[in-house]
Amino acid sequence: MKLPSRRILAVLSVTALVASACSSSATPSPAGNTPGPTAAVTAAVTPAPTAAAGQTPVEVVSWWTTGGEASGFNAIIDAFNTANPTIQVTNSAIAGGAGSNAQAALQNRVLAGTPPDSFQVHMGHELLDTYVTPGYMDNLDDLYAANGWTTQFPKGVLDIVSAKDASGATHYYSVPLDIHRANVLWYNKTVFTSNNLTPPATWADFVTDAKVLAAKGITPLAVGDNGIWASGMLLEVMLIAELGSDGYNGLWTGVTDWSGAKVTAALNDFKTVLGYVNSDHSSLTWDQAADYLIPASAGAQPKAAMTMMGDWAAGEFDNKKFTDYGWIAAPGTTGVYDALADSFGLPSKAQHKDQVKLFLTLLGSAAGQDIFNPYKGSIPANSTAGHPATGAKQYSAYQTWAMGEWKADSIVPSLEHGAAAKPSWKGAVEAAVTVFVANPDVPTLQAALVQGCKDAGICK
Repeated sequence: MKLPSRRILAVLSVTALVASACSSSATPSPAGNTPGPTAAVTAAVTPAPTAAAGQTPVEVVSWWTTGGEASGFNAIIDAFNTANPTIQVTNSAIAGGAGSNAQAALQNRVLAGTPPDSFQVHMGHELLDTYVTPGYMDNLDDLYAANGWTTQFPKGVLDIVSAKDASGATHYYSVPLDIHRANVLWYNKTVFTSNNLTPPATWADFVTDAKVLAAKGITPLAVGDNGIWASGMLLEVMLIAELGSDGYNGLWTGVTDWSGAKVTAALNDFKTVLGYVNSDHSSLTWDQAADYLIPASAGAQPKAAMTMMGDWAAGEFDNKKFTDYGWIAAPGTTGVYDALADSFGLPSKAQHKDQVKLFLTLLGSAAGQDIFNPYKGSIPANSTAGHPATGAKQYSAYQTWAMGEWKADSIVPSLEHGAAAKPSWKGAVEAAVTVFVANPDVPTLQAALVQGCKDAGICK
């Protein structure tokens, strides 16, 4: 899974690499660059988990609470606890799509000086801007050296889990566990076959299919955006489809004009597609929307034909024993991999650092990644992984396809999953999308996106 040199700097975006180069391991004021809640931080303190006599309790916080993601993380925790009987790792999971609830709770705990022993964080700006630059994380240089990870993780991944200190030395701050793809369109194969439809290659094709499906009483596209990130992710896919990988990357560096005609075209596509989603979208989570592709009983018609979601949906479908699903790159994005990755680090004020480092060693290893990722629907970040043990859960047909795509595609960063832009900029985009979903006015949305880029200090 070694990346060709032409793609390394594109992996998870140039903006993330700039953040790595500009970050410092020095400790500025916590109020300086840390977004998120700062009031009443003590209210977020969670009691530490207990362990049996003779065991050291290690609290890990994730937002994996459902389906394949929960199954995979539980499997790797069980493997670790079995191999280390004097340690008891507990997943204090916090529900909330894309980690929105968990991220707020984690920021409160970190600011209060009572972090968990380790926690899930997206690589890129979410990791660097929120936790590394303010000095809340210990570096993991010793683990990277001891395990040979600087050669096992692709360079583009290494770039966005690292920061330089004042002397220019690079330090690593989290362990990547997976690679996900955000721009995947999932569809019910029987619905498409029985209606003589072909999965849409473009958003214009989508509209053609959607008209046929709607006439049959089938919702074309299921969306669950009670956390607005799902609609925000749909927007980023529209931008990729219209702008291409270079144009999309340029949005986050100031090269691409947010007020330009191609952005306008993408926003108009966004408005059109929102006209074909389920009316109850704002009350559903992403996985509840994905369930709309699953018939309630054998031979029944599902509520929806398609959903646009990251490839954790594959783990969700597989966990529910649903096999009648197909996938393609989201319309207009063939050859582009909208990437994100989950990682775990070591808070400076963690109580059980030695035990955490043992756990992180398993997470970063090929063996650990081959336990977790087959359940999750993701592919391993460690380039030496991809070979689960005999008798263990194996990689699916989707994941085999995705591994090939990862090697061949242009890589761009997901905004909604912390790689493309700093959290405050992401928040501005989400606020604009929230207004747009309720009142889809393209000029208003575009003006808000232009202002968001200015407020982030990228656009003039």
